[in-house]
Amino acid sequence: MKITTSAFADSGLIPSRYTCDGADLSPPLAWQASPAGSQSFALICDDPDAPGGIFVHWVIYDLPAHLAALPEGVPAAPSLAAGGHQGRNDFGKMGYGGPCPPAGTHRYYFKLYALDRYLNLPSGATKAQLEQAMVGHVLATAEVMGRYQRQPR
Repeated sequence: MKITTSAFADSGLIPSRYTCDGADLSPPLAWQASPAGSQSFALICDDPDAPGGIFVHWVIYDLPAHLAALPEGVPAAPSLAAGGHQGRNDFGKMGYGGPCPPAGTHRYYFKLYALDRYLNLPSGATKAQLEQAMVGHVLATAEVMGRYQRQPR
């Protein structure tokens, strides 16, 4: 399985449009080669370089298996029109919260999970709740990473 974005190259710089310095939109994501038996997808975006430990920017789950992409700017709603639910990020909000590092260059991992079932978690689940629900149900994973450093103003 592979996940990509047209917004930046893997390990490349994330444009400010997708950060707190810009429009704070979620980047477009696309995936392919999901394994047979996939029933749903989950996605976690986090920053392992945050001063207080891993900082969660996006939690989304129960995306139907027929989906192979998320568009730019997924609305910060509990549920998606195409199916699926969004969880709470470490900003304390529902949906995507873009990179906003306090200092230095940080890495942001968009990790996709192909699952053998729907998790049926309510909207607003945390990364920890999602990871617990996924135990024993992950068929494949893929990730794309982008980097971001805030520019002095």
